[in-house]
Parts: sequence; C-alpha cells; structure tokens
Amino acid sequence: MNTNTDYTKAFQDMLANFPVDTQAFQNAFKTQAVLTEKMSRVALEAAEKSTEISAKWAKDTFARIGEVSRAKTEPTEYTKAASDFATSAAEIAAENMAAFAEVAKKVQMETVELMLAAGKDISEDVTSAAKKATSDVTYATRKAATNASPV
Repeated sequence: MNTNTDYTKAFQDMLANFPVDTQAFQNAFKTQAVLTEKMSRVALEAAEKSTEISAKWAKDTFARIGEVSRAKTEPTEYTKAASDFATSAAEIAAENMAAFAEVAKKVQMETVELMLAAGKDISEDVTSAAKKATSDVTYATRKAATNASPV
C-alpha cells in the first residue's frame, strides 16, 4: 500500500529553528498606520477647505444672480446687469481657482513632507530589522553548527 509522507512535523521544526522577528512586522505596521492617519488628515483637511471654497463660491453666485433676475425699467439695464454678472463671475472664478490652487499646493507640500519622513522611518526600521535578522541567523547557524553531530 502506498502512503503519503507527512511533512508537517519537518516543516514545523524547520520554521521553529528559523528566526523571525515579529517585532519588525509590528513596527512596520505601526509606521504604516501612522502614515495612513497623517495622510488621511491631510486629505480630509483639503476636502473640508475645498468644500468651504465651493460653498462660498455658490453663495456669491446666487447673490449675484439675484441682481440679474430683478425686474428692470429699461431694456438696456438687462444688458448691463448681465454684463456686470459675467464680469463679476469671471473675477470670482479666478479668485476661487487661486484658492483651490493654494489648497492643492498645501496638500502637495504636506504629502512630500510626510513621504520623506515615512521614508526615513521605514529606512530605520528596515536597517534595524536587517541587523537583528543577521544577528539571529548568525546565532542560529552557530547553534546548528555546534549541535551538528560529527560524521
């Protein structure tokens, strides 16, 4: 009868002898979580500011449309009201687009700062983990060499 070999025990023993630093994984997770929190804060602040700009823009536009929609006594007054509205709408659009550009610029600067800081943190974590892993592997190798039975 043909039986399958169970390698479970062999793999468990092999993995038990292979040093794994779970602290490095925890540190990497914490670093990523902090970065995500900061990036979310930047995005939410930008969304809030953009919403405020949009709401103000809409409110200003509605106020100016009110002026255009009022009844006039002379036909030329309608043309002037429409022309004034178009001029002010163009000015307001330029102001608001500049405000949106400032928000985007701030988000870009904060994102670059966060990414540079995260890169530094990740680099430090990787260096620390590599040193610890090297130390653990060296120790495990020496231990295995001393425990190896001579042929």
